[in-house]
Amino acid sequence: MTEILIEPDELADRLAGDRPPRVLDVRWRLERTDGREAFAEGHIPGAVYVDLETELAEAGSPAADGRHPLPSRERLEAAARRWGISDGDSVVVYDALRSLSASRAWWLLRDAGIADVRILDGALRGWISAGHDVETGESSPEPGDVTLGRGGLAVVDIDGAARVAADGVLLDVRAAERYRGETEPIDPRAGHVPGAVSLPTVDSTTPDGRFLPADELRERFAAAGVTEGAPVAVYCGSGVTASHAFAALTLAGYAPILFPGSWSQWSNHPELPVATGPTPEGASPAASPEAAA
Repeated sequence: MTEILIEPDELADRLAGDRPPRVLDVRWRLERTDGREAFAEGHIPGAVYVDLETELAEAGSPAADGRHPLPSRERLEAAARRWGISDGDSVVVYDALRSLSASRAWWLLRDAGIADVRILDGALRGWISAGHDVETGESSPEPGDVTLGRGGLAVVDIDGAARVAADGVLLDVRAAERYRGETEPIDPRAGHVPGAVSLPTVDSTTPDGRFLPADELRERFAAAGVTEGAPVAVYCGSGVTASHAFAALTLAGYAPILFPGSWSQWSNHPELPVATGPTPEGASPAASPEAAA
């Protein structure tokens, strides 16, 4: 893969060049899914707002597919053209936090065949801290003509995730309390996939939202049992922040696999077992009452 991250100063230099990259603003949070208002209040000059709910996910899908199933190629291509992307363009993605939602756009565009997609390290906060200006209002670029594909990066479905949990390392990158099943704010069942290892992806960043250095990331993943040659897959609540863990694993030199449906898909299948507690197998992983009835 090409380089994954870009520094604020390098982005500023490239924006002033002859062929600046397309910049995508992916504001999204679980409790505030529409980031248009925040975008209008201040964004990187020339950036285009990306609606994660409708452009980076297949809207209207059944619950059994998860909350944010991967968008169809056609949906993503139409969105990318709206963002002004044409064949051969480079792209930079960012958000306002720790690149948790921007990584979803990075993953999708790399999977779709765009060779140069970078995540702004440190997010919007890093851009502002480096002394660069923001602009306000809306943005309406000229439509692009990019042609996208599908399948450039590795994915697994529910059955594949279970196999990785048994034969490799399946990382659950949500908050630890959700992994343990102590709380579940949005999905139908609490807990984790039996055999999955807890490794919250927010801990792959520094307090100012930058990714940890590659050697520190590698040590962190190795401590969780990730080894060369063995499969490693990642999931989160709905597949959004799992893309952040995918990027971190790639930075560390591994070849990760994404489970796009993540916990929101697994927990919507009552026939599947759920584990609770701090260990991979949990206190007593068992099928749900609905499945046992």
